[in-house]
Amino acid sequence: MKVTLLQHTPDPEMAVALAARLCYSPIGIDELKERLSRSDISAFLDKIMSLGHQSVLEHASFTFGIEGISRATSHQLVRHRIASYSQQSQRYVTHTEQFSAVIPPSIAGRPDLAARFRSQLKALHDTYAELFEAGIPAEDARYILPNAAETKIIMTMNARELLHFFGLRCCERAQWEIRAMAVEMLRLVKGVAPTIFRDAGPGCVAGPCPEGTMTCGKIVEVRKRFKEMYV
Repeated sequence: MKVTLLQHTPDPEMAVALAARLCYSPIGIDELKERLSRSDISAFLDKIMSLGHQSVLEHASFTFGIEGISRATSHQLVRHRIASYSQQSQRYVTHTEQFSAVIPPSIAGRPDLAARFRSQLKALHDTYAELFEAGIPAEDARYILPNAAETKIIMTMNARELLHFFGLRCCERAQWEIRAMAVEMLRLVKGVAPTIFRDAGPGCVAGPCPEGTMTCGKIVEVRKRFKEMYV
């Protein structure tokens, strides 16, 4: 898996702070911008986020390039509807060579099962290739491709939706692949918007565990890991 922060709103924290200040100020935007210092921005962001004034976070957006994830994970990802997606097409990108696939660690760690898994992947590819060579359109031959097939996707989300996304997908109860992807996304955005994402992560980082009786039971460990996340 490879996750890259392709681009983002220039100075995202300035954009958010400026939008928030504008709501409460009679002066013009240019003057507001001149008055905002770095310390003001950090302090003001802390205040508005503690008050739950999160609509202003929608002025900052982040675009990620994500490669080497399974179709199973991309199907989970696109359920987050307040985002924009562009995904590699199986209609127009053919797999005449052996397609790449993601093997879950629970299977990869068991040689006997991993061998059977790879054997099935090869059989699926061989059938796909036979269909394609027989003149079946790629858009129909792809029906035989598995959820394990790798895909690539470019995704854009605003900061408010990212906080929601991290709360769900960085959680220990999220599936391992989308959790690994979300954690790497969080590491990347913390580097460019540290105040906005300071308390980001699973729901238990900034409050009680939202999973109730389904809690992973590792709240202290999880909080420590996300509070100490490197950027």
